[in-house]
Amino acid sequence: MAKAKETLPKKSPKKAASAVDNSIPWLEADKGYALGILAGKLVARNPQGKKLSSVPKTLKDTELAEQLLAACEWLAVHRTECLWQIETWMLRSLPVPREVLEAVWPDPDWSDMLRNLVVVAADAKGTPQASQTGLLRDVDAKKGMGVVDRDGETQWLKTPQIMIPHPILIDGIEDLREIAADMEFTQAVEQLFRPIFSATAEQNKSERITDFRQGKFDQLNFVTSLCRRLGYQVRGGYACNKVWENGTPMEARFWVGEGAPEYETYTDDLVFVDEEQKPQAIANVGPVTFSEGMRMASQIYAKRKVEQEEKEGDEA
Repeated sequence: MAKAKETLPKKSPKKAASAVDNSIPWLEADKGYALGILAGKLVARNPQGKKLSSVPKTLKDTELAEQLLAACEWLAVHRTECLWQIETWMLRSLPVPREVLEAVWPDPDWSDMLRNLVVVAADAKGTPQASQTGLLRDVDAKKGMGVVDRDGETQWLKTPQIMIPHPILIDGIEDLREIAADMEFTQAVEQLFRPIFSATAEQNKSERITDFRQGKFDQLNFVTSLCRRLGYQVRGGYACNKVWENGTPMEARFWVGEGAPEYETYTDDLVFVDEEQKPQAIANVGPVTFSEGMRMASQIYAKRKVEQEEKEGDEA
């Protein structure tokens, strides 16, 4: 008796359709392929509708690919600009009108940067109302600004403005950190877990911070490139970070060296100067300015060349 021939079940139209990736807005390219943008990067789909792991070279050289790559670059710049603007609001303690949040929230880059930040309600004059503090989750033109408060409950703030406080100014920050961790909230803009520094009694007696001296870099251009990557300008041998606190600008300056870019250099003191370039006593430096200056210096100093003896001393 002949053995029955085994047949494979036919794929249902529903299953076949599921193989087509329609999660991305695709633009038709050559030979049935398609191109799109996913998470800021150029992606491709083959004629069968499957997203490819990489974009074929023949597609990369097309005019459509060049246009989409230009769009990717613009989106990356836009996202960075969103981050810088929000950090500016935070570092300067600037009140942000509710209408501004409502206008930018539909933009995924803006909402991604703003979501889960600690915000404080503020009145029309910009006076903060600390009792109305929470983690920003949503913005709605009718409901207001949705936050998770210190009790883990959802509230809708309808005040004219909000403030995004620097973490050193947030009362009960540990409670908010715990809520964010429990609810698995993450922040695109570093706020809750941003390193913060407060001046000690001894530091308040001085005009300079000496904790970051003698950080060695084999070449000056190594440390200046590092400063640029971290977002700090370098002028006259100093890494600079200007902060407006209570409407008054003050600049933190950390010596990284000057001279021939290929020569080795050593870091030195961190100082703070006012608008007239006069060094200020640490006691006269605001808490946000001091914290951000220390953060800058510690970030740069952490990348110094560590000699073997120093490594062994740290491990001991």
